[in-house]
Order: sequence, then structure tokens, then C-alpha cells
Amino acid sequence: MANQRIFLWAALALVGWLLYDAWMKDYHPAPSSTPAASSGPQSDGPAPAQPPGLGQTAPGLPSTQTPAPGTTTLAPTDVPAQAPVDAGAGAVRVVTDVIDVDISLQGGEFVRQDLLQYAKRKGEPGLVRLFERRSGAPEFVFQSGLTSGTAGNQPDHLARFTAPATEYQLPSGQDTLVVPLTWTGENGVTVTKTYTFRRGRYDVPIAYEIENRGTQPWRASSYLQIVRDQPEVDRSMFDPESYATAGPAMYDGKKYRKLDIEDEDDRNFSGTVTDGWIGAMQHHFVAAAVPAPKQPYTFNLNVQNRRFQLTAVGPPQTVEPGGRLVLSEESFAGPKLQEQLEDVHPELSRVADYGALWFLAKPLFIALQWVHNVVGNWGWAIVLVTALLKLLFYPLSEASGRSMAKMRALAPRIKNIQDRYKDDREQLGRAMMEMYKREKINPLAGCLPILIQIPVFLAFYWVLLESVEMRQAPFMLWIDDLSSRDPFFILPLLMGAAMFGQYKLNPAPPDPVQAKVFAFMPIIMTVMFAWFPSGLVLYWLTNTVLSIAQQWRINRVVEAAAKKQKTE
Repeated sequence: MANQRIFLWAALALVGWLLYDAWMKDYHPAPSSTPAASSGPQSDGPAPAQPPGLGQTAPGLPSTQTPAPGTTTLAPTDVPAQAPVDAGAGAVRVVTDVIDVDISLQGGEFVRQDLLQYAKRKGEPGLVRLFERRSGAPEFVFQSGLTSGTAGNQPDHLARFTAPATEYQLPSGQDTLVVPLTWTGENGVTVTKTYTFRRGRYDVPIAYEIENRGTQPWRASSYLQIVRDQPEVDRSMFDPESYATAGPAMYDGKKYRKLDIEDEDDRNFSGTVTDGWIGAMQHHFVAAAVPAPKQPYTFNLNVQNRRFQLTAVGPPQTVEPGGRLVLSEESFAGPKLQEQLEDVHPELSRVADYGALWFLAKPLFIALQWVHNVVGNWGWAIVLVTALLKLLFYPLSEASGRSMAKMRALAPRIKNIQDRYKDDREQLGRAMMEMYKREKINPLAGCLPILIQIPVFLAFYWVLLESVEMRQAPFMLWIDDLSSRDPFFILPLLMGAAMFGQYKLNPAPPDPVQAKVFAFMPIIMTVMFAWFPSGLVLYWLTNTVLSIAQQWRINRVVEAAAKKQKTE
């Protein structure tokens, strides 16, 4: 029957698309506050020069060419080249209720950051670590500073700073912790670089207080920079997490953009952006830098091998002799908690990357979060939101269910028509359509709920995969992590049994081949879902059970109505 064929092809198309997408990823080759006014005269001047390419001294990366003697490759407003941390520079350790971070006194770099509330693996020792610089490990650091174009005499991420203390800890009962670093130049310029840490927060505002006690105007640009070694990820269709977005990303003031370090255009990206941000993505966590609002920043991505350096350089600022200037920017390094991300920048929550169906996934997450705030369990939130979705689509599902119930009741008559016209397909189709019209049955009604559920299913998939709020979240009994697969494959087996029950409840396809394929679909889906996040399997199981209950009730109503009509 037409609706059975459409249902079959829709289901097979979903399975085929997921398998094809997994195969392609496995084997296909990869192609906050505005700056305060200065107490002295200030002029913005022209925009900074574009950073040089990798053939020269790339900001934050070692040179790939040796300059000729007596020459320099550092442009007046370039960010200085990467250099190893001075072992004697020392570091300041800062501990709050949520992070433990080392800030190098060489430039104020964030060279290590542990997330105190996020275990690397549930039930095992070891915390999630974002920034890191140590021998033998992939490097991941956050750099910031001021560049004046005078190499060796500017407060950049290679300059030596001093700090009043080497350890800071957020005291109980206190919500804010201020960590100042100071740099003094040979030209009478003093810069106090202040990091502000807050209780429960992963964003860290950065402020530069510049005082020019010299006799000449001092001109500099602030910059934010993320340097990271991006290891290759072994993609596996049996590990959905391996497909989570990783690598550099940015918001250009208008749209969110993921940058591919293996794409030739992205590798050398450069552009001027206002009200944007830059970031380094990984599954569930992100490090981002947010420039000052309403200021044009030059964004650059430079790549060498699998190391990328993403930079945002602000407009030049001039501090006259005797003048003072305060600049403010912001960093974020932590879990992709969407409320905090939106506090930092209205578009920073895009790093919770829900893919092409974000317009469906975002409302789904909001609904899940609202229900979770009431029930306190993400598993029950999934069950209740699934029930709400079922209720929302009930009118459409009811019309579909009535058509399915009527077709089930008409199965003997359909079989007679098929036997009568088995050698004349044209006459068979005409007779079937006449019967559908006479009995007021829509043969396409059965597939509409399935077609609607496919994008909702995919959106749910990305919500469960990408939302850190559900990372390692327990449900009940043996399900202690909704973002990973069921360790005992019980939920997939229950889902398969429910799908088989749904198949038996619906009218059997008259075509023997279709009937066999439909009978095997629960097995196919069970095997595929066995490796999906258990939260997603819980959603599909709940949806199937509710569909069975709904169809069973509709079948009883239709059968009762048919019996009543016969007696009359």
C-alpha cells in the first residue's frame, strides 16, 4: 500500500542517511564593557596591519622561514611570535569554587586550567583540563596583551609581569577575586593587567589600566589569542561523541562560523569584525575570547601542521604623556553552560553546536531545561517532554491512527482486491483508490507523523550529544549517564521490543517483501540505537510506547464504531 511504502522508505532513508554520514566521516578524506575614556588625549588612528602569513612570523607560532640578518618581520601592530615559557618566570595559581588555573608571569598566559566540578570520566579520578602547557602534551593556552610594535618593550604575552602574590583562593562568603599583574616599560609606561574571577563563573573579565608617565605618546593595540594543538580524532560510527564539533570557531558579528584547519580558505582567514568572538571548541567545553563591544577587531586564523592560532587584535589606542586609559575584554573557559555563555555574549551559546536543526534543537533544550528545573532529573525531563510533544502532535497522530485502524479493519477486503487483480496492476491501483475514497481513508496519513518525527529525532540527538547539562547526568537504576550508551543495552532491547509491538499493532503490509522488511526493522534499529546516547534511546522508547497506547485506543474506538454501525 502507498502509505506503507512511504513509511518504509522514510525509515530506510533515515537509517541510510545516518550510516552514510558515519561512513563519510570515518573514511572520506578531509578536504563586555566599552573601554573607559582616557584622562589624557586619545586618538584611535588607523586599523592595525594584517598579521603576516605563515611564511613569515605568524603571531603565536614559530617562523617557517629564517629572516635575513639585520632584518625584522615584526610589523608595528603585530602580535609577537610564540616562544617557550621562561622557566624562571613563575606562575600565579588561582583557585575558585569551579576552576583551578595557573597564570604565567610571562605575559599573563593561562597555561593550565582544571574544571573542579567536571570529572574526566564518571566515577574515576581526574578532572577535565582545558589549558595546558607541559612537555609531551598537546599545547593549549590562552594569551592576551598589548602590542605597541616595539619588540621586547611592550606588555605582550612574552613580557615579564609581577604579582603581589603567587597564590589566590576565593574565600568562603566572598563572590569576587581580583588578581592584578603589573608591567613597567622603559618608556615610563605602566600597565596593570587585572583578571576578575567570580564564584560559580567560568568567564574572566580582563582589564588593562595604562598610565603614561613618560614624555612621548604611547600607542598600542590590545589582543586576545588562543593557541592550540588540534589532534586528529578517530571517527567511529560506534562512538557518536567523536562527531562532536571540535576546532576553531568564531562569530563575525552576523553569523556563527566553524573554521576547518584543513580547509585552505579557513587556514588563512582574516577579516575585521565588530561585536564578535573567537573560540576553540571541543565536546561539551569551550575556550573563547570576547573583544570589547562596538570596536572593530581584526580576526585572524593561522595554522601550522595541526596547530592553530586564532587572534583578535583591537584598534590602536593612544595614551598621551600624563594620560590614563582603561581597556576591557573578556575570556571564557569552561563547560558550554548556555545561560553563562549568553551572559558573556548574546551569540556565544552557539558553541553548543546543534547543527543544521538548531532552530528545533534550541526550543527542545529550553523545554527540557524548564522541566528539569521542576523534576530535578534529566531522564524524567526527556520522558515528560516526549509526552508533551506527543500531546502537541496528537490531532495529526489521531487522524493518522484512525486511517491505520480503518485499514487494519479493511485488511481482508484489501487482500481480496489484490487477489482479484494480481495480474493487472493498473486495475488494482484503481480499485484500491476507489475503496479508499469510499471508506474515506487517506493512505498517506500514516506516514506524516513519521516524517515529522525524523527532524525532531535528529534535533533531540544533537541536544543530548552537545548539551553539557546532560553530561554524566544519571536517570535511574543502571542508567548513570544519559549522554553515553546504555552499558547493558537494556534500553535498546526494550525499544526494539516496543517497535515490534507497534509493528504488530498496525495493519500488516500486503506485500510479503515489505512485511519481512518491516519485521526486521526493529532488529535493525535496535542494533543501531545500541551505540546511541541512552537519553536518545529513552526518548524513542517513550515515544514508541506512547504511540502504541494511542494506536491501541484508536483501534478500539474504530472497532466499536464499526460494530455499532453494523448493528444499526
